[in-house]
Amino acid sequence: MIKFKYIILYVEDVEHSMNFYKNTFGSEIKFITPEKDYGELLTGETTLAFASVSLAGSNIKQGFLTSKTEDKPFGMELGFTTDNVEALVEKAIKNGAVFYEDIAVKPWGQKTAYIKDPNNYLVEICTEIQ
Repeated sequence: MIKFKYIILYVEDVEHSMNFYKNTFGSEIKFITPEKDYGELLTGETTLAFASVSLAGSNIKQGFLTSKTEDKPFGMELGFTTDNVEALVEKAIKNGAVFYEDIAVKPWGQKTAYIKDPNNYLVEICTEIQ
């Protein structure tokens, strides 16, 4: 059996990044290494994990693009659903996110907004699709 089990974001400061997601989205910390170079959050079926850029570099010998704050975010996003998009966007910004796209209601009725987390990763905050 194959399962999509986790996504790992490569970041400069694992502990700071984990605390942003914990404080904004209420995800509890599952564990973080003593070196604070890798950690996982309890997020349900699929784990949201963080690895330091230096640890990732030791595993990915051919290199990779990093998410730099001066660049546009990567062509991917993390998605979090909520009943109150406005309140969660406000909370994210208070915790260090940057507002990226205005709140909009899609033709199918879903409300969406986009922020950039402190590492420049794109995050969609939205209501469930009905």
